[in-house]
Amino acid sequence: MADAAQITEVDARGLDCPMPLLKAKRALNAMSAGQQLRVLATDSGSQRDFRVFAEQSGNRLLDVAENAGVYSYLIEKR
Repeated sequence: MADAAQITEVDARGLDCPMPLLKAKRALNAMSAGQQLRVLATDSGSQRDFRVFAEQSGNRLLDVAENAGVYSYLIEKR
């Protein structure tokens, strides 16, 4: 796993669907294969959105966590 310095982070807290996913897609488009993106979101629907997105896009969803209503997704660009 990459260290924190190599992980790009997108803060989508407070944004409703589909904005967290759109911000993630925009960030991933600017990244190279193998780089990692962490997305923070408060929209509970983002759990389903990011799982489906990873399956359909081929990007790897490495980790999903929730802490105090904040969802964290770690994605590796394919």
